[in-house]
Amino acid sequence: MTTPPLSIQNISKSFSGKTAVSDVSFDVQPGEIIGFLGPNGAGKTTTIRMALGLIKPDSGTVRLFGSEPGPQSFGRVAFLPEERGLYKKQTARESIAHMARLNGMKARDAFPLAEKLLERYGLAEAKRKKNKDMSKGMAQKVQLLAAIAHDPEFYILDEPFSGLDPVNQQVLENMVREIAERGRTIIFSTHVMEHAERLCDRIILISGGRKVFDGSTESALGQAPRRLIIGSENSGLKDTISNFAETIEDREDGALTVYLKPDADSHSILEKCVNAKIKLSRFEPRNPSLHEAFVALVGRDEAAKMHEDAL
Repeated sequence: MTTPPLSIQNISKSFSGKTAVSDVSFDVQPGEIIGFLGPNGAGKTTTIRMALGLIKPDSGTVRLFGSEPGPQSFGRVAFLPEERGLYKKQTARESIAHMARLNGMKARDAFPLAEKLLERYGLAEAKRKKNKDMSKGMAQKVQLLAAIAHDPEFYILDEPFSGLDPVNQQVLENMVREIAERGRTIIFSTHVMEHAERLCDRIILISGGRKVFDGSTESALGQAPRRLIIGSENSGLKDTISNFAETIEDREDGALTVYLKPDADSHSILEKCVNAKIKLSRFEPRNPSLHEAFVALVGRDEAAKMHEDAL
């Protein structure tokens, strides 16, 4: 059996008597793209730091490529920390080459590689620009390139999309896809559900330091209620569809939001309305989102906090 790049078993961590992570367990399998999701303060960064051996858990075990985290594994791992930081007086080219060399690459290979990466990701004009003179988005891309330049097996990215504008978020999503296409393993933390929904094979949700869900993106979406937006001038619409609904909410535009029962489907509702001769002005089945799944799993208050973090 292939050794998981990362295995975390029952880890807990407290700071000054306050629990940050409580009894969290999961394995990361080779080739997976995992979204590690939760609001700010949920315990994501603390878990990642324990995974890398930067801090020790109070209890539980961490195995990185089958061993305790240590220098022997670091050349096989790319780590992008939440706290961004580049040497201000280095150029983009120097920063990328510097990190590649720290991970075992020869200088004669590191500098050409740095230039190649900068050209590939649209930063060729910045290769000799000092980091202190770059925009935030440009500096963040340079730091990511520095982290991944040595082409490791396993990528751990802590809030990689944080602070980026939509254009640069899309660039970063494309970079993650390209890394995955090379068969690499990726886990990234985020409080923005949309990135995980588009990129991930698997979702791990954490709330209040505890793991609340671990499974495929499809099964995570299955935790959310299915919705239907439906409208009609017929006053009997609510009564006609009530047997299909968990709840029905009035919308400001006059339509209804119908949260379907597990065994109900939108086709049956449409058939019922046609048979009842109810003329519909609107009929829009809506696919569930990861945000709605999170609401279903942890409640509206915690989900609202995560939404606020993403703004």
